[in-house]
Amino acid sequence: MAYRFSIILVLVFGAFGFLLFHLSQVQLVKGGYYLARAESEVSGSGSASANRGAIYFTDSSGNELPAAVNQQTPVIYAVPTAIKDPVAAAKAVSPILNIPVATLEATFSKKDSYELLERKADQATADRISALGIAGVVSSYEPDRLYPLGTVASEILGYVGPSASSNAQVGYYGVEGYYNDLLQGPSTGPNAGMGSDLTLTIDPNIQIEAEKILDALVQQNGSSGGSVIVADPMTGAILAMGGYPNFDPNNYGSYPIGDFLNTDVQTVYEPGSIMKLLTMVAGIDSGRITPDTTYDDKGYLNIDKAHITNYNYTTHGAYGPGTTMTQVIEHSINTGAIWAENQTGNSTYLEYMKTLGLDQKTGIDLPGEVTGNLSQLTPKAPQIDWDTAAYGQGVAVTPIELVTAISSIANGGVLMRPYINAALQPKVIRRVMTTTTAAEVSQMAVDAVDLAQVANINGYSLAGKTGSAYVPNPKGGGYLNELDDSYIGWGPSSNPRFIAFIRLNGIPVTSLAAETVVPAWKQMAQFLINYYNIPPDRTTNDVIPGCQNLYCP
Repeated sequence: MAYRFSIILVLVFGAFGFLLFHLSQVQLVKGGYYLARAESEVSGSGSASANRGAIYFTDSSGNELPAAVNQQTPVIYAVPTAIKDPVAAAKAVSPILNIPVATLEATFSKKDSYELLERKADQATADRISALGIAGVVSSYEPDRLYPLGTVASEILGYVGPSASSNAQVGYYGVEGYYNDLLQGPSTGPNAGMGSDLTLTIDPNIQIEAEKILDALVQQNGSSGGSVIVADPMTGAILAMGGYPNFDPNNYGSYPIGDFLNTDVQTVYEPGSIMKLLTMVAGIDSGRITPDTTYDDKGYLNIDKAHITNYNYTTHGAYGPGTTMTQVIEHSINTGAIWAENQTGNSTYLEYMKTLGLDQKTGIDLPGEVTGNLSQLTPKAPQIDWDTAAYGQGVAVTPIELVTAISSIANGGVLMRPYINAALQPKVIRRVMTTTTAAEVSQMAVDAVDLAQVANINGYSLAGKTGSAYVPNPKGGGYLNELDDSYIGWGPSSNPRFIAFIRLNGIPVTSLAAETVVPAWKQMAQFLINYYNIPPDRTTNDVIPGCQNLYCP
């Protein structure tokens, strides 16, 4: 009996000794193993970011400015199996990380090898954690994406965040998403995980100025938002593109998902009277009208039981007989645009709108591009649908579609593929009008600027057109009692160096584009003229309507 009892004691103490040995292995001997494992998880989660290609902007002199680069940022994590006293550790860490003691105590009591406490911690917080000297509570570093310019061009850049399927960091939205494979590098082979750099056509100086002008415009007018595009109409290169509101990709988690959308590419709007330029393209290029063709303007039309008037009919009245197509653009006459469309013919008109790309993706190298909507223009559609389309209501476009189409007027008649990646070459999609048509419509737009004397800049032949359109009601159809105002223009018309588009969303119907988007566009144009040091293309001998010479009093 004593013999059996002795054997049991040996077995009990043996088992207890084994447990003590195993515990010591976990807490002491293998503590370094679990710590190393945790460190590998931290570094592994950002290893793709460490070698991710950088993104650069390019200024007018060819200098590159970093727009997205990699850096090491503090990360604080716990190795619960290496923490000897979870209660004491929780009490020490809680005031530093602002995490409840009970929450930390539960975390520190787990048997996991790694628990993330705070990512992207500031250096001061990381230093305080390190100063505690608590085994198992670690302040380390991991690769992270840095956007030095903050919110600037955020809708173009996108951001880098955790992958839903792995520990890797991947790009979302913007060029981070569109060019993720290039920036991240191949997943296999000798260069696995080694990404390539990406240089954009975006000029940081133009981008910053464009966003500054847009932000001020939105805030001054109490608008719900806006967008801006600056491009080279000759090549399709995008020099600036932005929207309001935007977001800071360094802290993307603090913003609603709607702020990540690039409204210039991923949303549509009804362009209003800017469309009249394209209506003239269709009529003139098809040979149905010329800039000097006249009609009798009565100031209003009754079509399909609808009563349509010119925007200024109550204050100006009819323009009368002998009104030219050029005057239709100069005064933005709705009835004149309708008359031009009717002369062109519905089927021919639609053919030109499609040729100009208003229902197609432009092919810009940004994710999520949508197409415009010409669906109301069908052979069975009532004539009122065609007539309102002529002055930009009832049809929808994306801002990038509109800029691309209008650029074909500025550049002599070809549709260029817009692009962001500077490594791409200019690409002609197709010719959409003759050079003669392009020159004639461009001159009509120059005459409009000269006559209005709002967007004009002394010494330069600038072309442009306003657009004001009622905002469609997303619930139940019809229109809201508010407007989208936009303006597009280019210059100098003799040799265009830029085309700029500015849009202001959801403003009161009493607002006038001449008092909102047009002055903002002029500010942008003046900046571009100074920035590129563009020489004047006019002299004091150039006479413009209503002035003795170019320099009007």
